[in-house]
Amino acid sequence: MPSHARHQLNVLSATRLSQLLGRGEATSVAIVESCLARIEARDATLRAWAHIDRDLALAQARARDPEPRRSPLHGVPIGIKDIFDTYDMPTSHGSKAFSGHRPTADSGIVALMRRAGLVILGKCATTEFATPIPIGVGNPHDLGRSPGVSSSGSAASVADDMAPLSLGSQTGGSTILPASFCGVVGFKASLTGLDRGGMRHLRPTLDSMGLFAREVADIALLNSILSGRNAVEPPNDVAQLRIGVCHTVNWSHAEPETIVALDSAAEALRGAGARVTDAEMPPVFDDIEQSFQVIATAEGARTMASDVAAHGATMNHWLQEMRRTGSTIDAGRYEKAQLHAIECQRALGEIFARCDVIITPSACGEATRDLKGVSDSAFNRIWTLMHGPCISIPAFKGPHGMPVGIQVVGPVGSDARTIALAQCISGVLA
Repeated sequence: MPSHARHQLNVLSATRLSQLLGRGEATSVAIVESCLARIEARDATLRAWAHIDRDLALAQARARDPEPRRSPLHGVPIGIKDIFDTYDMPTSHGSKAFSGHRPTADSGIVALMRRAGLVILGKCATTEFATPIPIGVGNPHDLGRSPGVSSSGSAASVADDMAPLSLGSQTGGSTILPASFCGVVGFKASLTGLDRGGMRHLRPTLDSMGLFAREVADIALLNSILSGRNAVEPPNDVAQLRIGVCHTVNWSHAEPETIVALDSAAEALRGAGARVTDAEMPPVFDDIEQSFQVIATAEGARTMASDVAAHGATMNHWLQEMRRTGSTIDAGRYEKAQLHAIECQRALGEIFARCDVIITPSACGEATRDLKGVSDSAFNRIWTLMHGPCISIPAFKGPHGMPVGIQVVGPVGSDARTIALAQCISGVLA
């Protein structure tokens, strides 16, 4: 490969890098060196990484190059949100309480990545214990705007060409929202779609795995490798699709650019021949936000109890308040919220009986200028609680030139198919 091309490897998609590696036209070392050069040039300003060990990353790449390819992504680098354990790198959970913490084993999904031959490039910055309080990561499109939380470093690193892929997570909107704000593709798996083993502070009915890339095809490839299930071929013609348009019960939160984006997406898909219909939430969803808050607070307080008790004085105000509020939620109130969520999941199943996927906003609008407050995940929390796959496509721009995503939502367990349909939809909206 010409020397000038080697320096641009960091901007290529994971799929393209896989092709070059497979044909012997690039090496893992060259790709990792290109990503590290970008990180060294930019991260002092962007602050997307919690930990980078140049020597360790290159040692992995050197080990991958002479080996037989373990998977199509063998030798491709990936960033890991710093809530997932890595045996050879610190895992701080974005918290002073865990500064310098060295796990003895990988989280399950990280172990799967290593087994597939990916290079663990480093740990991406996360908010403290994946809470919604920003920590100073920049948005590559405008450093004065939010990158979204909590997977802020994971989204920003991919958006800034520091890594072709990254791992995140979502409890409320922690994958889809940063993907929309940073203008990358973000995928939230079904609740049990990807391995959650070894994930500290797991909220059992909410926490889902998140993947970031710059193209939907990259998400399809990575999800296939990590799930052990074959990717689904995207339809050749969007006219084969039944697409529901859902404004959700939180439509009042939509900024003008989000309203325009959803209307434009529906019009474009209808014009391309897709069967586009309304898929509004029935009345059973009216109080779903309250049920989400009860479940999230109760599960969060329970799973964080020992760490907040031991280190609460050093933790952010959101965690301390969660502990106080969580103690007021009794078992009956929690069970009632869970039963309500099940009722809504059943109602959503009836909607999916008449449409293949739903399109809905990824975020309230373009990235905000609020760098300290909690980002509004109004268009994410409900879908997280519904347990199905969601993928944000960076299809539109807001009034300040910032990305505005469209979210594609599928039925529980339809992860590979939803990604394939999102790839088809993306082709129309591009």
